[in-house]
Amino acid sequence: MVNYKYSTDDLLYLMARLRDPQTGCPWDIKQDYASIAPSTLEEAYEVVDAIEKQDFVHLKEELGDLLFQVIFYSQLGKEENRFDFASVVSDLVEKLVRRHPHVFPDGTLASKIDNRHTLPTDVKARWEAIKQQERDAKGAQGLLADVPLNLPALSRAAKLQKRAANVGFDWTDVQGPIAKVREELVEVEEALIANDNEAIVEELGDLFFAVVNVSRYLKIDPELALRKASQKFERRFNYIENHINKPMADASIEEMTVLWDEAKTR
Repeated sequence: MVNYKYSTDDLLYLMARLRDPQTGCPWDIKQDYASIAPSTLEEAYEVVDAIEKQDFVHLKEELGDLLFQVIFYSQLGKEENRFDFASVVSDLVEKLVRRHPHVFPDGTLASKIDNRHTLPTDVKARWEAIKQQERDAKGAQGLLADVPLNLPALSRAAKLQKRAANVGFDWTDVQGPIAKVREELVEVEEALIANDNEAIVEELGDLFFAVVNVSRYLKIDPELALRKASQKFERRFNYIENHINKPMADASIEEMTVLWDEAKTR
């Protein structure tokens, strides 16, 4: 058994010390839920970035930074007598036990069942049904009501489409959403010809939404696909910068295109 220098209890104590009105950190004392929310998003993206780079040394560090966000919110909740870290953990375990009746048949952590013949598709269907029951219990008005507005736009579009698809509002094959992309592209071109800026914005949004639908239908995370495309663009553009032998502002588009094509072949 590994003996670590500090524990979760130490982390909770540290957080309380940072927020102590008299002896704490002036910056931490000033923070609230809204002020640290941007940091939470940033830390989550840094976790994903480390995973995609397979940088497992830094992944441990980034997971710690993300955990600290949970600890911070829990301290704020404790100070306001709303919740604390222990209640966050307890509610999470309770929810996961409830959502996994195929693992905990009696609704307790100790209960077990032979799952060797359970299909992942059955598990997924049961999971979605349980989540819908939870949404109904919360009084959610409509199937799409609780999809967070602050999700990244691509992720939120995919989640909305997935919810609709779960009740049968979906294409019969991938050619449907692909045809929709072509249709939306034509409408973008028509809006450009009309020089209607409001229509251009709307039609571009429809085009993005249609592309996400193709991705969602193919079970490809649109955020992941776009990140990979951005990384590819970055590599190729860096190649141009490293081989142009002059300031980029002085290079012609023809020179840059030659190097771009070289980068593609490499």
